[in-house]
Amino acid sequence: MKVNKRHFTSVISGQFGRFASKEFSPLVQHFINLTYVRLMGLDMREFEDPSYYKSLNKLFTRALRRPREYSDNPQEVISSVDARITDTGTITNGRAYQIKGMSYEIEGLFGSFHQQEVSEVEGGVFINFYLSPKDYHRYHMPMDLTILSATHIPGKLYPVNFPLLRHKHHLFIENERVILSCKDAKGNSHILVLVGALNVGKMTLSFDEKIQTNMNQTQPTHHTYENLYLKKGDLLGWFEMGSTILMFSQKGAFFPEVAINQKSRFGEPIGYLL
Repeated sequence: MKVNKRHFTSVISGQFGRFASKEFSPLVQHFINLTYVRLMGLDMREFEDPSYYKSLNKLFTRALRRPREYSDNPQEVISSVDARITDTGTITNGRAYQIKGMSYEIEGLFGSFHQQEVSEVEGGVFINFYLSPKDYHRYHMPMDLTILSATHIPGKLYPVNFPLLRHKHHLFIENERVILSCKDAKGNSHILVLVGALNVGKMTLSFDEKIQTNMNQTQPTHHTYENLYLKKGDLLGWFEMGSTILMFSQKGAFFPEVAINQKSRFGEPIGYLL
């Protein structure tokens, strides 16, 4: 596999990832964890005490102490993450928005393995979910879906915060990402895109350990699956720092009930399947 010089954002993120993964002595680790909790304003009421986590990375990827409740209505779609909705709208002429006024071509985002899906979601809806460093970093299934394939596309790891979203064109296209091609029970297409960002050492998928992000890799890797069915609310994976999830749905498949700048929580309804 071809290996080129890594972009500086990947180098920084890799170094930070190594620090975050290191397990210090209990006293030092408690100080690091508590400092991060206070600095970032983490709400730890649903999680263990900061001293419980043996590394900063384990704090980042913390699991809920008790599962959240959500509707078992198969038509109701839930937020897969704790995040802020930075934009939502209709996919028009193959374009979506990273934020208002900053459009991009989803053909470039999806990559060469998913050109069929570009046409399948034309006229459908997109929603962008931004996870800040203080948010719960695990992501779950927003609805019952069969996952057909996953493509890891290496790239840069620019921050995906509001200043960059407003001023850097094609931010999502330049950044490292994982594309998940999915179908619902009616055969409609839904595409989930996990976008890496600065200090995101890894994007993890619960169903495939072969996909390794932020590595010395320059070419996309494509994985297909048979009978890979995940139910709404199932754990899909986690970021090892805040980042973004993009959701694209085929026209006539999904009616969203969300607003730009709305704060969403995993398990809360965001719309329904048609």
